[in-house]
Amino acid sequence: MKDRTRLALLAGAAAVIAGFYAAACPRLPGFGTPHHPYGDRAVAAALAHHTANVVSSINFDLRALDTLGEESILFVTVLASTLLLRLARDERKATPRTERALPTTRLFGTVLLPVALVVGVYVIAHGQLTPGGGFQGGVILATALHLAYLAADYRVLERVRPLAALDVTDALGAVSFTALGLVGLAAGGAFLENVLPFGAFNQITSGGMVPLFNAAVGVEVGSGLIVLLAHFLDQAVEIHEDDETPEDEA
Repeated sequence: MKDRTRLALLAGAAAVIAGFYAAACPRLPGFGTPHHPYGDRAVAAALAHHTANVVSSINFDLRALDTLGEESILFVTVLASTLLLRLARDERKATPRTERALPTTRLFGTVLLPVALVVGVYVIAHGQLTPGGGFQGGVILATALHLAYLAADYRVLERVRPLAALDVTDALGAVSFTALGLVGLAAGGAFLENVLPFGAFNQITSGGMVPLFNAAVGVEVGSGLIVLLAHFLDQAVEIHEDDETPEDEA
């Protein structure tokens, strides 16, 4: 595609978006107004569905379809990065160098890694009760695993990072969200409708479908970020061009 064609497509898309934006802005409520119709309805709906965290209620109940789109964006991003960063014809893999971390760094990472894993699971499991949820908890889980790289070296990270299993887990997490949405249809409701019993308010089993959606997103986000970072780290640490000399690797 020529540059002129790309610019023409960009200009056309920008004009359409600008038109919709200009039409929507005049209908927005005034800044600082005490009238918040959406917020009032969202809080009432969250309490009615026994979800103490209104943000999670919006993400995984009232607007679960939007969350499905956001989760799909991450899944497609990981898939596209995997394809783009695959080993090229003029590249090869070399054994990464062993780098020794400072003793204080090793101690810090060794102590913090299990703590971060527990915190990540806690944030996902309690997303319907307190600030947090699947997206935040998944990021914490992915970050926790990479403490092995900071505290030790790349080889240790490779041993604790089963990429083949994480690829499958990433896909299962994305599919699980859609499968849970089909439960609503099977129960005679709408797609992604909260059809499970709501439970007792402010209990970990409350919120109906919200805890399950949180878990699916947490698994997908955590696995997806680990796989995504794995390919970037491979490019930085292991992959070299064929014409590189051994001296360049040392």
